[in-house]
Amino acid sequence: MAEPSPAVRVSTLELFFDLVFVFTITQLAETLAEDLTLRTFGDVLLILFVVWWMYSGYAWLTNAVAPSSTTRRTLLLTGMAGFLVMALAIPEAFGEYGWLFGVSYLVVNVVHGLLFRTAGPAARQAQRLLGPLNIASALLVLAGGLVPEPWRHLLWVAAPLLQVATGYIHNIEMHTISAGHFAERHGLVVIIAIGESIIAIGAGFHGLHLGSGEILVAVLGLWVAYYLWWFYFAGDDARAEHVLARTDNPRRRARLALNAWGYAHYVILLGIIVAAVGIKKTVGHAFEALHWDAALVLSGGLALYLVGHAAFLALLRLRGVLHRLAAAAVILATIPLGHMLAIAQLVAIALIMTAAAIIEDIPEVRRSGSTAIGDFGRSAGQPD
Repeated sequence: MAEPSPAVRVSTLELFFDLVFVFTITQLAETLAEDLTLRTFGDVLLILFVVWWMYSGYAWLTNAVAPSSTTRRTLLLTGMAGFLVMALAIPEAFGEYGWLFGVSYLVVNVVHGLLFRTAGPAARQAQRLLGPLNIASALLVLAGGLVPEPWRHLLWVAAPLLQVATGYIHNIEMHTISAGHFAERHGLVVIIAIGESIIAIGAGFHGLHLGSGEILVAVLGLWVAYYLWWFYFAGDDARAEHVLARTDNPRRRARLALNAWGYAHYVILLGIIVAAVGIKKTVGHAFEALHWDAALVLSGGLALYLVGHAAFLALLRLRGVLHRLAAAAVILATIPLGHMLAIAQLVAIALIMTAAAIIEDIPEVRRSGSTAIGDFGRSAGQPD
């Protein structure tokens, strides 16, 4: 669909909404850090998917329905309350508070449907099938919170399967997508999630003596977070926005938005969660050997982030895919280092990410330099 309004940007209320949503990311990281097992990791995968699906739903919503009236702002506040309660219930989403998570998730879905009713005719038409399908997935999550195992997990698995099918069943091309707003909204979530991960890591230092090991881990954690920012925001975010803006076919545009900013970003956020857990596991143990599971999540989280961003770039047919995949593979190779010495793995990861970013950036610097020389030559009346 043609760009409806290039000047539309993310409002401060939407940013406020994103801050509440990212609390769910923090809670998932805390939950995994406290019980680093395959079962908990599977639960994190399920919770993140259903929560991210509805966050994406709100991003698509405010892309078409600006929170510009009292009614819309009040409904959006209600949705924020639902996300907050969901986040509080996450540690026991498969236990005591499964029903609370389910009820708040249903509220989020109902509010989403009500807000879409205030949109234009095309958005309301898309919502006629999307709304009931979203409510059905929310009811599966709620039912999962009320029944015992194995039905609980079976219903939870059914919910994301229905959500994936929803992307193909309803008329996705009926959604209006403002590329600038859409890309900015998702970019803000990524940078907030990276920031929240630093806060979560910092909280792990509470009560510890700040020796050389602790300070080194803190600095390296910031170093790694900086390169997470670099890989996403050092130009690729703007290039991605331009690709979406230039995609004129409505169905292709909507499908690209769903796949690149929906599914690929799910992997990116999962990587941030897992990486934060891995770095937290090194706090207080910098000069000790990590258990294999801690070393695995430290490298695995960063590799997931890079693979997710590689998928994002591949979907948009942008450069940098091979750089990220190669960096992810080399980072995974550092796992044995962590099993010998935690700080050795963290230093190696930081150096690998730095080298990968610089190597990728060299051709861009050369092109910029050549352009600058050519411009100087033309301004001086010289041939290029």
